[in-house]
Amino acid sequence: MSTASDTDRLLAEQLLRLTRRLHRIQKRHMEPVGITPAQSRLLRVVAHYEPERPPRMADLAARLEVVPRAVTTLVDGLEAADCVRRVPDPANRRVTRIELTDTGRATLRRLRNARTDAAEEILAPLTPEQREVLGGLLSALSDVPPEPGC
Repeated sequence: MSTASDTDRLLAEQLLRLTRRLHRIQKRHMEPVGITPAQSRLLRVVAHYEPERPPRMADLAARLEVVPRAVTTLVDGLEAADCVRRVPDPANRRVTRIELTDTGRATLRRLRNARTDAAEEILAPLTPEQREVLGGLLSALSDVPPEPGC
């Protein structure tokens, strides 16, 4: 007879295996886009800001829960790919803001398509009813609401 502890251990292992599989599949689908998962996350965060008030580097570091140096590295890579640009804050010339470029917006569209393709691959074995149940279970386990547009 299985105990709750045995069930929890099994569920933890299943979740870890699924997480690794999700990362592998998403990475494979994202590779043709040419940016890393961390860069993808930063692009999505920048996209959530109002275009007339793009985020500061400090805003991005706080939102991503990383040190500012990590944001600098991500922005450097995305700027080299012409996905974002640094712009001076009109109210305070000491502040630099990060805004999406047209290339960045196109890259976000490609990323959304890649994520959708990855989700379809992952969910392929499930029936529509099972997908609905899974959605409810995942919502119950989520401790924060999903980010808009993600």
